[in-house]
Amino acid sequence: MAEIIQKDGTWTFDGETLRLTPGRDRNTGLLRRTLGELALPLEALAAISLEQGKKSGRLRLRLRDGADPLLHATGGRLTEPHDPYQLVVESDRYGVAEYFTEEVRTALLLEQIPSGPVTAYLLPGPPLPLSVSAGDGTVSFDGERVRLEWNWKTEDAKSAAGPRTLAVADLEGVEWQPAAGLENGHLRFLVRHAPTKVPAKYDPNAVELWGFKKDPLMALVAAAVQARLPHPSTPAAPSAPALDGPRAPGTDRPAPAVRAEDDHDALLRRLRELGELHRSGVLTDDEFALAKRAVLKRM
Repeated sequence: MAEIIQKDGTWTFDGETLRLTPGRDRNTGLLRRTLGELALPLEALAAISLEQGKKSGRLRLRLRDGADPLLHATGGRLTEPHDPYQLVVESDRYGVAEYFTEEVRTALLLEQIPSGPVTAYLLPGPPLPLSVSAGDGTVSFDGERVRLEWNWKTEDAKSAAGPRTLAVADLEGVEWQPAAGLENGHLRFLVRHAPTKVPAKYDPNAVELWGFKKDPLMALVAAAVQARLPHPSTPAAPSAPALDGPRAPGTDRPAPAVRAEDDHDALLRRLRELGELHRSGVLTDDEFALAKRAVLKRM
């Protein structure tokens, strides 16, 4: 088993699961401390890297697209103290960090874990029930219903309608946008067949966020709801085939679609991706050569 212990947290790897435990240091973000320990299955991981600086560095994990509802809900907008997939490493522990990195990379290669997107969430999302107060309201979620309650800072027209309850079955999405500069953020629930462009300040299905300490915790609510919505890879309802589309020879049926993984262009794109990972240091020379040979063999 590989393990690295730092003020920022502790990461362990047993060959199948990475356990990410946040530290108790005051610089550890509130979201990470609230989320607690994460058990990350190896098949959810795309890559691991170590970035070294003079005084400290960072271990970074890159997950496969669609593996984690938290990453999908936040869209890469989590700031460094709150990102559970980063670990600050002190310079005198670089040797341990390098060993940890190699152990995980070796496991990825031996298990032949692909780096492409997944078709179902591989992490369950934050534990329930969940309740967070921030901005102009409080949001609670029990796995089936979202409840929004307002406080004294809520705009009058919005609070006049009173608390609001939304069933997950009636939602088609959730948005979490942190405050940035002079722009306020929001947590918005997208109700099916009821699109709106109303600012969060007036939207009864949204909480307005002003950039205060507890704002990132609203991302946990977004992730918990997202985990119970259809996966982003779920295909939309099929539409009627176009009459002028390509046809199979000698029939009126549409020609069979070309599989993306067997498409020559897709393999060329994969080669370019591998080259970028190699240049950035994510893949070693041996790992790059092995992966490149596998792609060329398929071509």
